[in-house]
Amino acid sequence: MQNLPDRMTAVAISEPGGPEVLRVEERSIPELGQGEILIKVAAAGVNRPDVLQRKGAYPPPKGASDLPGLEVSGEVVALGEGAGRHKVGDKVTALAPGGGYATYCKVPEGHALPVPKGLSIVEAAAVPETFFTVWTNVFDRCGLKSGERFLVHGGTSGIGTTAIQLAKAFGAEVFTTVGSAEKAEAVQKLGADHAINYREAEFEKVILEITGGEGVDVILDMVGGDYVERNWKAAAVEGRICQIATLNGIAENVNFSRLMVKRLTHTGSTLRPRSDAFKTAIAESLKEKVWPLLESGKVAPVMDSTYPLAEAAEAHRRMEGSGHIGKIVLTVDV
Repeated sequence: MQNLPDRMTAVAISEPGGPEVLRVEERSIPELGQGEILIKVAAAGVNRPDVLQRKGAYPPPKGASDLPGLEVSGEVVALGEGAGRHKVGDKVTALAPGGGYATYCKVPEGHALPVPKGLSIVEAAAVPETFFTVWTNVFDRCGLKSGERFLVHGGTSGIGTTAIQLAKAFGAEVFTTVGSAEKAEAVQKLGADHAINYREAEFEKVILEITGGEGVDVILDMVGGDYVERNWKAAAVEGRICQIATLNGIAENVNFSRLMVKRLTHTGSTLRPRSDAFKTAIAESLKEKVWPLLESGKVAPVMDSTYPLAEAAEAHRRMEGSGHIGKIVLTVDV
């Protein structure tokens, strides 16, 4: 264990509200439990759940830090009792249950992975949340296979840019929705075969036209609302849809006969409340199947912008403006 200070700098949520409620303060360094490691944070990813937590709509799970921040990269500086997967001094990137917006963050050791060769320590902070989410939902829950057609909404989001690259790397034909010509060009550079501007066309009609009426096999959706039934229209017979958020609210008055006639599977999940063992299993799959793609450069986190930790409010404003392409990351003394 290194000589550590007693206190750390953190960005806390003073009360539910807009970006201005994010305040820099001092906190005690987290105490480690069984199987946990302490990371001196170099960078922390900014994600939609952080925004929802700031607004008071996504409380942290029992036992998790009240600080926002679900992914970090940095150096292991202390090991809890029984932790042996990593050594003090190792450079890692990790999925966190919370607490990433700080100079130190504790995580279960199984949720940390070595920084992929070829990635900077800042780029590494942009990996865990989206790669864990895409892998467990697209490949585990929905079983996307080579040769199938895949649709992800919000192609320039962190989830979207990750899903496009991974689906393409594993042999799928990739469809995505975007809101501008600039974003369409960006996702096509990432490997999307078809970029549909949802402001100019109804995505379900375009997909059915391109596929000769067959539709797509797997859909990853974070929009919800009226997209639920529109996804069912765009889906192929025996298609699988996974819901990971409902940014446009809940769906009402959907036509379930379409679900039955096409024999669709519409599932969903949230990652944060899942068990440590479940997240560790995802990490092990990523290390085996995805880390080689990251280290070879076949896939990479798409970086939109970086902000110093103290400017977390500006990072949230960037995210809520929806102009970003890829990941927004906070940096700590990098």
